[in-house]
Amino acid sequence: CIGAAQAQTYPTKPIRAVVPFAAGSATDQIGRAFAEKMSATLGQAIVIENKPGASGMLGADTVAKAPADGYTILIGTNSTNAALKFLMKKLPYDQDKDFVPVAYIGSVPLMVAVNNDVPAKTLKDLVALSKAKPGETSVAYASTSQQVSSEMLANVADVKFNMVPYKSGPAAMTDLIGGQVMVFTADFAVTVPQHKAGKIRGLAVTSTKRSAAVPELPTVNESLGIKDYELIAYFAVFAPAGTPPDVIAKLNSAVNAAAANKDVLDKFAANGFSVEPGTPDDLARRNKAETAKWEKAIREAKIEQQ
Repeated sequence: CIGAAQAQTYPTKPIRAVVPFAAGSATDQIGRAFAEKMSATLGQAIVIENKPGASGMLGADTVAKAPADGYTILIGTNSTNAALKFLMKKLPYDQDKDFVPVAYIGSVPLMVAVNNDVPAKTLKDLVALSKAKPGETSVAYASTSQQVSSEMLANVADVKFNMVPYKSGPAAMTDLIGGQVMVFTADFAVTVPQHKAGKIRGLAVTSTKRSAAVPELPTVNESLGIKDYELIAYFAVFAPAGTPPDVIAKLNSAVNAAAANKDVLDKFAANGFSVEPGTPDDLARRNKAETAKWEKAIREAKIEQQ
């Protein structure tokens, strides 16, 4: 059987890992760190290819249409593999049929942050400010988690934001610091360093518990006295549908080995990054639950499909 022989020797050449977001984004930083450790386990280079655009859709599509031989993998997120299905009128790929889950990488919370000149010291202040001037609070986003977390916030707080799309998280952050936009809710990789440096003001975190990375920041739920708000970004490896199971198994154990690596964990501890190694089936279950959650969030926030 050719498949079995292939798997025994797999990988025999470098593997391409497509990151569907810009260099410097959380997906890119975490994907690179994991790729380096996976490559040590597998004995072949893993080459990162950034293909940003359309909230991750372009990169995901590249992998969906790649040969199912284990030499092209996706560093996917809940944007590409759970949310886009409900945000786009038409996706060039089928998130449920065109990918096979490989392994869960981990998750990070997001931080709701404002420009230092915005006269809001708390999330409650920001809500009051936005209520006083409907539609005047400008909110940046460059990914679905950034967009949906902000739209969900507007929905639960009963305010209207002026949503401003960006091509990348780092570009949106530059404009937040510069005062071109007032608010940006983004993953810790992008926000924590700037918050700690005093260049922006963090108001709240989007997880259900406070994060050890910024223990001074309350959760959105605490700030607003509500209980159902939660939106985190997660990262996972997917391969094109039809990739042989033994190849998937090899990739899965390489991801799990990286997730157990102290260097990797120490490097991203400040980002609020948490790992949960598991099987491809674990990821399939998680993704299914997450897809349902995003569908509900997007419907309730009445986000128009693009």
